[in-house]
Amino acid sequence: MKLPEADREYLDRAGIIYRVFDDGTGMLNVELIDFPLPEGLNAGTASVLFRLSASYPDTAPDMWWVIPHLVPLDGGVIPATESIETHDGRVWQRWSRHLDAAAWRSGIDGLESYVRLLRTELGSAAA
Repeated sequence: MKLPEADREYLDRAGIIYRVFDDGTGMLNVELIDFPLPEGLNAGTASVLFRLSASYPDTAPDMWWVIPHLVPLDGGVIPATESIETHDGRVWQRWSRHLDAAAWRSGIDGLESYVRLLRTELGSAAA
């Protein structure tokens, strides 16, 4: 499974450093490296992992994972980030975020729209 050309073009155009790898689970893994975070979280950058199913981009990605584990500086709790999982030999904080089926438009949406959601969620967590 390969990352669609439109996604590669978006990541390159946006200046996002990334790597794509197969972990033998049938998922295509896309790691955003040193992804900038909004102020208000305990880190300035993070690695963000998207795990794409074989049916992507017809179906939406489901959740993302981050290193380091993020918390707001005000001491609050980020909902649905309590689970910890190991992928690629590293321990990740899972952000359980699920799109409604109608929110993903097959043939239109891709990593650009998913990164937009990621940024929105990170901003809400930092606020």
